Amino acid sequence: MISSPTNPTIKRIRSLAADRKERRRERLFILEGVRLVADALGHDAELVLALYVPEQLATTPHGQALAAQLEELRYAHVVTPPVLAAAADTVHPQGVIALARWPVVSPGIPGLIVVVEAAQDPGNLGTLLRSAEAAGIAQLICTSGTVDIYSPKVVRAAMGAHFRLAIEQDLGWEAVAERLSVVDHVYAAEADATMPYYAADWRQPSAILLGSEAHGLSEEALAYATRTIGIPMRGGAESLNLAVAGSVIVFEALRQRMRGRT
Repeated sequence: MISSPTNPTIKRIRSLAADRKERRRERLFILEGVRLVADALGHDAELVLALYVPEQLATTPHGQALAAQLEELRYAHVVTPPVLAAAADTVHPQGVIALARWPVVSPGIPGLIVVVEAAQDPGNLGTLLRSAEAAGIAQLICTSGTVDIYSPKVVRAAMGAHFRLAIEQDLGWEAVAERLSVVDHVYAAEADATMPYYAADWRQPSAILLGSEAHGLSEEALAYATRTIGIPMRGGAESLNLAVAGSVIVFEALRQRMRGRT
């Protein structure tokens, strides 16, 4: 049992939580909570460490089932509640934290590619990852300058999407252009676009470019678009955030692919 909050293992977890460069160097990211860790094990993710508090996991059926799995794993260690709290990024940890290798998921081609430029809000990006995975998109790409897709807040908001969605990050636009060469249409989401998002034919191999709510898409990004699309709104809001706008569009694409354009 690990009983000291100053244990080197705890320091390593805290370093990975705080330092993007450290996550890249080790190619590891942090999972917190019963659902995330259980989802990782269910998708044969490569975990290298798990810390858990048996009495906390014992309070729910899902926690009990996860504890039974962890008891059989050589890299899983029992810790005290203060030790888990010292390692956790959340205020009220759910009794388990794990470290996982970055997963490798192959893109689905042909399909829909989502490109995110310079998004900074981790909760919005994580929610978009979750929606993109649920809608069955082929790949999600983040350009350089976007928040780290493996930051703890992004991972928690994505709720396991990292293990099922093809993701690339830190790409320049020349590299993005290579990924876009497999699609027929590249749409840019713009607040002032006259073409509504549902008028696009998402049944064809396509890409959607999404910018940050604060700045939108850059001129460099817009140069790669074949059309601009917008989301019609009747209220007083000037725009929708990245997660909402992206979710609306990818689920329209899913609807068209399942039922046709009408």
